[in-house]
Amino acid sequence: MTDDRLSGISTVKTQRAGHLGRIILDRPSHLNAVDLSMAEGISRVLDAWRDDSEVQVVLFQSSSPRAFCAGGDLKALHALIAQQGTDVAFQAMSGVYAVMRKIAAYPKPTVSFLDGIAMGGGIGLGGHTTYRVVTENSVIAMPETGIGLTPDAGGSWILSRAPGFSGLRLAVTGNRMNGIGAVMTGFADRMVPAEALPDIAALLEKRGVHEVFALIAPVPPVDVQELDACYDAPDLATAVRNLAEHGGEEGQKDLIALSQACPFSVQLSWEAWHRARNLTSLEAAFEQEEALVSHLVRRKDFIEGVRSRLIDRDGAPQWTPGTLAAVDMAEVHACFEG
Repeated sequence: MTDDRLSGISTVKTQRAGHLGRIILDRPSHLNAVDLSMAEGISRVLDAWRDDSEVQVVLFQSSSPRAFCAGGDLKALHALIAQQGTDVAFQAMSGVYAVMRKIAAYPKPTVSFLDGIAMGGGIGLGGHTTYRVVTENSVIAMPETGIGLTPDAGGSWILSRAPGFSGLRLAVTGNRMNGIGAVMTGFADRMVPAEALPDIAALLEKRGVHEVFALIAPVPPVDVQELDACYDAPDLATAVRNLAEHGGEEGQKDLIALSQACPFSVQLSWEAWHRARNLTSLEAAFEQEEALVSHLVRRKDFIEGVRSRLIDRDGAPQWTPGTLAAVDMAEVHACFEG
């Protein structure tokens, strides 16, 4: 049964069959980029189904195989800052984070099909469900340092729990993962062929969620800690030196990624990852992230990063400052002090 009135907006569809309720992201022309309107639509559906005994499991999926959700609607935020200022933009971001926190704490089992692109805000919507499913088409990342931000949407919690220093590497470089890498680093629980997703959804309509996922074999482990020795360093400058001297071909790729990212964001994300390791809950990670983003969205780098990467697409952002060595660490530390 389809009832798109629940969400109140056209970019969030709902379907019900058996005891499964589906929340379908339907903004394919924007790769399902999440804005406050979409987030509030999801929230209304979750509220409606919370006490509905006929809905026993909630599935998050996309209407398009190209992307689950490519992240937040950064172009809209860029325009909002220009028109109404950073305070209004940050309020909108906080509203989106609130829905992600609601998903993470939802009292009923939840499932996400992270088929296609799932980055940044896409991890916030689908990365904290009870079961997270990736496919051979999945492209997973937390690429925030490339636009003057830091891993958010609860992503810092997953990164800080990844094996060894693999999460730190992903946090500062924004490197992409395939489905196998996502499972190995804790961003997903199962990998299946994309063609199997409809069958899994059909099973969820009739059988218990844990029973269904017990039928899916886990991914055999692979090494995701290739450059751990380089990142196991007292500070970022030492890690960069390690990559240059001992990182080989993969290390050179990381150096290129770091050279293109926002220096302030990279330094901040290095610090945030280490601090997140000492946090005790996903909710605490959300709180730390939101405090950091409240600073970053007010810096020139965020506007410049979005302009360069997504609007003008010139690939030549003018960061402030322009190098890692020039970053004021006192400013970095001040971001954590409220």
